[in-house]
Amino acid sequence: MSLGLGRLRAVLAALGDPQVGLPAVHVAGTNGKGSTCAMVESIARAAGLRTGLYTSPHLCRIAERIRLDGAPIDDDRLERALARVLAAGPELTFFELMTAAAFVVFREAGVDVAVIEVGLGGRLDATNVIDAPLVTAITSIAVEHAAILGNTLAAIAREKAGIVKPGVPVVVGPVAPEAEATILATARERRAGPVLRVVRAAAAEAGPDAIALLAGPRGAVVVQRPDALGGGELRAEIGLPGVHQADNAAVACGIAWLLTRRWPAIERAIADGLATTTWPGRLELVPRDETRVLLDCAHNPHGARALAASMAARPGGHDPSRTVLVFGALADKPFEDMLAVLAPLAARRVYATPKGRTPAALDALEAVAPGEVAADGAAALARALALASPGDTVLVTGSIYLVGEVRGALLGIDCDPVIAL
Repeated sequence: MSLGLGRLRAVLAALGDPQVGLPAVHVAGTNGKGSTCAMVESIARAAGLRTGLYTSPHLCRIAERIRLDGAPIDDDRLERALARVLAAGPELTFFELMTAAAFVVFREAGVDVAVIEVGLGGRLDATNVIDAPLVTAITSIAVEHAAILGNTLAAIAREKAGIVKPGVPVVVGPVAPEAEATILATARERRAGPVLRVVRAAAAEAGPDAIALLAGPRGAVVVQRPDALGGGELRAEIGLPGVHQADNAAVACGIAWLLTRRWPAIERAIADGLATTTWPGRLELVPRDETRVLLDCAHNPHGARALAASMAARPGGHDPSRTVLVFGALADKPFEDMLAVLAPLAARRVYATPKGRTPAALDALEAVAPGEVAADGAAALARALALASPGDTVLVTGSIYLVGEVRGALLGIDCDPVIAL
């Protein structure tokens, strides 16, 4: 892995700097940044804007990373954009190549707004060549990629706050005080603002810059607009399942409210956009005969805990005796901590090795919680379906690459090669 912005800036300059002047929303975070980006894109599209969305990694097809008006671009368009980038200058990493291609596609398509998800960290991430976004946001902070980002919440928050820019508004999700203090200090140093904070309390208790996330019925959200932006309350259904999506929806609302300064129509589109958001592989239910297959990209302990909470909150609760777990992880992930949360969700478990970077050894997974092993994701799915009884749930989680492989097998999608970036 090679972090830094110099190579990419040189190539973009040769391409005419397609990222310069691009109306963009830039979102970082440990978890939730992809879902938040999907919500913001859906809101903008509901307001009638032409949208671009750049995310990573892909589940099945590389072209999923670059979307126009909610749909992945076709392979021909991707090939043309990649060819332009490859011809423009020095050799790039795969992620840099895809980032440049996204900017080329968005510029050629004339998008009104591009929603850009950070790949890793923020400060040195390839997407941070965006020098003047409309809004930046940080959804959550948890320990991840410690060898690169640091092993404390403050250190990780500092890296992710690297996307904060002078004069640009910032939305901060509900993060630990240590992380919030670091982000707010960075915003002050760079004279960014306004800075809006999502809090799980009444706005009166948190100050005029607070986006108050209030309790609501299952699948819905109640969010109070900050007094600094005029106040008021929004009630909306959330199209993405999972109790943790309320946090992401609150961040998306903050971004949307800031964007209404440029596009007033967004105000009326927020509820519709949240209700119609879709995001594959995030508590995605795919029926298979009489069995329910639930796909979720919970690839770190923070995500595993969110998944467990969402399973417990499902109507009727959660019955481990009616659940088969399919799990695999990369060796550089804290898979023991993840399995400590996920293994109790299922009475039977099937382990598989995800493609991409070095996988966690199957015997190491079995040492944490007993289970069967399979050669790959497709074989693990087949075995889990055989173990399941009618009405049971097969829960597929862990590595994003494993979820993508299983999703392709379920839906008959010919998946592109896994590229672990």
